[in-house]
Amino acid sequence: MIQRIQSVYLLLVAILLVVTMCQPVGQFIGADGITACPFLPLGVTLSEGANQSTWGLFCILLLSAVIALATIFLFRNRMLQIRMTIFNTLLMVGYYIAAAVFIFTLKGKLEASAFQMGWALCLPAVCIILNYLAFRAIYKDEVMVKAADRLRGSARH
Repeated sequence: MIQRIQSVYLLLVAILLVVTMCQPVGQFIGADGITACPFLPLGVTLSEGANQSTWGLFCILLLSAVIALATIFLFRNRMLQIRMTIFNTLLMVGYYIAAAVFIFTLKGKLEASAFQMGWALCLPAVCIILNYLAFRAIYKDEVMVKAADRLRGSARH
């Protein structure tokens, strides 16, 4: 199952999403221009030591990583594999929407002057591209299997 290229793509998606869960998404820069509050998928650590929870982002990333890993093992049912890959891509688009909502609401709540993006915020976009490549490879396999079935069916008649 890992020998197929789509399995490699999906494994890379799962690995990159786990890395994204562990890295800061960015940081809020305070009004003084010096104070920074790191923004992790689980929450924002405030300057006073308090924590503002953003567990929804973490859950989306975790669910997406689990789906990518589970999709690898659906190699016998390619149509389900295609659906799961599309759903995973939509989930990652939802991650970006949720992240934008959290950034805008927390920026006002923290009275921050700016938000500085971290490199981990780009990883789900890379995962979306890898999901697309996996989708193409799975679909190509499905077309090839259907063509072979059609040839076998016409040879019998």
